[in-house]
Amino acid sequence: MDDRLKPFEEKMGKSYDNLLSEFGSIRAGRANPHVLDRITVDYYGTPTPIQQVANVSVPEPRMIQISPWEPAMVKAIEKAILSSDLGINPTNDGKMIRLVFPELTEERRKELAKDVKKKGETAKVAVRNIRRDANDTFKKLSKSADISEDEIKDLEDEAQKLTDRFIKQIDEAVATKSKEIMTV
Repeated sequence: MDDRLKPFEEKMGKSYDNLLSEFGSIRAGRANPHVLDRITVDYYGTPTPIQQVANVSVPEPRMIQISPWEPAMVKAIEKAILSSDLGINPTNDGKMIRLVFPELTEERRKELAKDVKKKGETAKVAVRNIRRDANDTFKKLSKSADISEDEIKDLEDEAQKLTDRFIKQIDEAVATKSKEIMTV
């Protein structure tokens, strides 16, 4: 692959990775500790991810258990979860917090599947925008440098192949996540 395509491939890869991390935070009826990734708790004045102030485990398929290393953190973690968009009420026994994930209704599953498709489309648009930027860069090269039209055409073809590859990966990720959500 041409070195001039590397930065664009990296950007497309980042768009894809971002999509996967967004999918990780969508709960599919099973307890997944990654739903807590975006939630931060105030730890001595610093916003800190829950995983850095507590042990997070999944003792049952639909339950997450959070055991803070400092008992004083129970209230702060509970407050952070309640103020997040998780939509689950935590229960605590003074030492640990439990999050019980209810079964998803058919309607909620369809809603989540739509959300997954929307996020997939957003990622595809980002990849296509990166391709457009690449093509613009190559056109500017043709005006300034000693580069032939054939070389420009080859670079644009490579950029298109790169785009096709990432769009295929995004479609596969969307299909996998939608299937996971719709599985009861």
